[in-house]
Formats: sequence, C-alpha cells, structure tokens
Amino acid sequence: MYNKVIMMGRIVNDLELRSTPAGASVLSFRIAVDRRFQTKGEDRKSDFFNVVAWRNEAEFISRYFAKGRMILIEGELQNRSYQDKNGNTAYITEIIVDRSTFTGEKANNTQGTSSAYQSYPGNAAKNAAPEHPAQASNTAPTVSQGNNSDFTVESGDDDDYPF
Repeated sequence: MYNKVIMMGRIVNDLELRSTPAGASVLSFRIAVDRRFQTKGEDRKSDFFNVVAWRNEAEFISRYFAKGRMILIEGELQNRSYQDKNGNTAYITEIIVDRSTFTGEKANNTQGTSSAYQSYPGNAAKNAAPEHPAQASNTAPTVSQGNNSDFTVESGDDDDYPF
C-alpha cells in the first residue's frame, strides 16, 4: 500500500507546541491550499487541511514558522475518531507530517530571507559564499564555434540499425 501526501500552503492558525504526558512534542495546525483553477468572476477557492507534526518536526515547525507563512509538508493521511462533547463519534482526517521544508518565500526584510531561515543549520550551505568565486558569476561559459568541416556525413545502409 502507498499513502503519501505532499502539500504546500499557508499556516492559518497560531502555532502552539504541546507535549504528551510521555514528553513527546506535538503540534497541530491547519494549512490553506489554493485550488489550481478559478471560476471566472469568482474568488479563488482554498481547501483547509488538518496537520499534525510530532517530535523533531513539531519543534522545527514551531520554531521557524508562524501563522501566515508558506510551508511545504510531506506525510501521510490518517483517519481517527473521537467522542465529542455530546457523546457523538466524530471523525477527522489529518496529515501526519514526515518532513517539512521552507518554500523559498521571500520574507519582509532587506536580505530577502528570514533570520529563522538563515539560522536553520540545513540552510547554512545555501547562505554561504561559494568556494570558487568563478562559479558564482552569471556569465555563460564560452563555446568554440565550429564549421561544417568539423562534421562528417556517413553514407550507409539504413539496414545497419541494431533494431
């Protein structure tokens, strides 16, 4: 069986990191994902999804993301049920996060990336200066120009194909 979800959307509520009695970090939030199409004359519609992150992913998201920020998550769909206040059984579908990442969204500061993005250890290499300054230039490599005498025309039988 295969159960994989990849979504990119905006966090719609304030993030509150909680802990289970056993000490595991858990973070529940919702994301809004715009639909790909829009009916002419109407506003673009969004779908809202419940998301749950555990342990390191929960701590990462609560530290580097906030309400309104774009996030990309990978995980799996999971259904569960619980008893509501009236004693009725309620069913909920959630995305259980395996992995989350930044989307490349520009932050509202002069450097173009948020300080949280820059301070995340996985992004240190992206923010560092390149080892070889020549590789950082925006010029295309030069290509020597050739002429027709550099090419040979083979006349052969079309039956020489290996298939």
